[in-house]
Amino acid sequence: MSQALNNPTGGGSSHRDYGATSSATPEVSFAAASNSGNSGFSPTEFVSLSEDIGHNITAINSSTKQLEKQLKMIGTPKDLNALREKIHSINKKTNTRVQATSSDLQRLQAVVRHGDRQQKLQLDKLTHEFQNVVEKYSTQQKRISLATRRSYQAAAAEQESEIGARSQLLQEQREEQAGLERQHDMLVERQRQVEQIEADIIDVNVIMNKLSNLVTEQGAVVGTIEETIEHTTVNVEEGRSELEKAAASRYSHRRKILILLVIAVIIGLVVTGIIVGKLS
Repeated sequence: MSQALNNPTGGGSSHRDYGATSSATPEVSFAAASNSGNSGFSPTEFVSLSEDIGHNITAINSSTKQLEKQLKMIGTPKDLNALREKIHSINKKTNTRVQATSSDLQRLQAVVRHGDRQQKLQLDKLTHEFQNVVEKYSTQQKRISLATRRSYQAAAAEQESEIGARSQLLQEQREEQAGLERQHDMLVERQRQVEQIEADIIDVNVIMNKLSNLVTEQGAVVGTIEETIEHTTVNVEEGRSELEKAAASRYSHRRKILILLVIAVIIGLVVTGIIVGKLS
C-alpha cells in the first residue's frame, strides 16, 4: 500500500487508474454495492478496496496542494492560458477520483457488514478521512474559481478602458487594430476557461450528506440494498436538477456579456465615424 501512496499515478496492477479525464460536468454519485456483498466477508476484497481508497485520498490531498500553488499565480504575470488549462486538468482528474472513491466506500460498506469490529472501524476511519479531504479540495476549488473570475473581470475592465482611450486616436493607431482584435479573442477564450473551471466545482454538501448516511448505516445496519438504491437515485436526480439550474444561470450571464461587448463595439464604431467625418 505504501508504494501506491507514494505513486498516485503509478501503474500497479492492484490499483485502478482513477486519473482518466472526462469532459462532462462533475457529478458525484454513490453507486449501490453489488449483490455479491451478501455472500460473506472477503478479506482480499476488503484489503484491495481499503488500499484503493487510501491511495485516492492521498491523491486528492495532493491535488488540493497543487491547486493551492496555482491559486498564488492567479492575477500575476504568470496568469496565462496554460495556467488555467492546468487547473482545469487537475480538477477533471481529481473529480474522477472523488467519484470512484465514493463508489468504493459504498462497496466497502457492503463488504464490512460481514466483517469484524476492527474492519468496521477501518471503514469509519477511511470515511472520515475522505470527508475531510474532499471538503478541503472543494474549498480550494471555490477559491480558485473566485480568483479566476476576479482576474478576468479586472482584465476586461482594463481592456475596456484601453479601448476607450485609444478610440480617440484611432486615425494615428490603425496599425494596432490587429493587436486589439487578438486581445479580444484571448479575452473570449479566457472567459471560456473561467466558466470551465467554475463548472468543475463539486457540490461538497451533496457528498457530505451521502457520507453521513454511510456512517449511520454502518452503526445501525438498517434497510436493504434496494432501499439504498432508491435513496441514492432520488439524490442524484436532485443534484442533476441543481446542475441544470446552474447551467441556465451561466447561459444568461454569458448572453449579458456578449450584449455588452456588442454595445461597446457599436459605440466604438460611432465614435470612429464621427472623428473620420470631422477630418473629412
